[in-house]
Amino acid sequence: MSRWLASVLRSFSPALAGLAWALKTQRNLQAHAIATVLVGVLGLWLRLEEWEWCVVLLAVGLVWGAELLNTALEVLADRVSKEWEEPIRRVKDTAAAAVLMAALAALGVGLVVFLPKLWRLL
Repeated sequence: MSRWLASVLRSFSPALAGLAWALKTQRNLQAHAIATVLVGVLGLWLRLEEWEWCVVLLAVGLVWGAELLNTALEVLADRVSKEWEEPIRRVKDTAAAAVLMAALAALGVGLVVFLPKLWRLL
């Protein structure tokens, strides 16, 4: 059993390395990290209920996942060609649009979850 668990834990190593690289090098992911911390602090301060945490965490995860996939596609596209090519531009723009949609959805979640609680404090 311990060998199996060790191999499962080792299988996370490439994912953690990718996350660490992305956090070090990608400005947008750094911005998402700051936003994640702020949302977490605000959620603790406002004492979100369990279901609210679930929705907020799903929204945060969606944004992080979209940003990481966007980064991976950009790195791959740059490896394919450094020159301007219409198909590569479309791939990059569409991947960026996916991040935008995820971020807008997360913003909507944030407004629905946080605004009523903040409003009550006024």
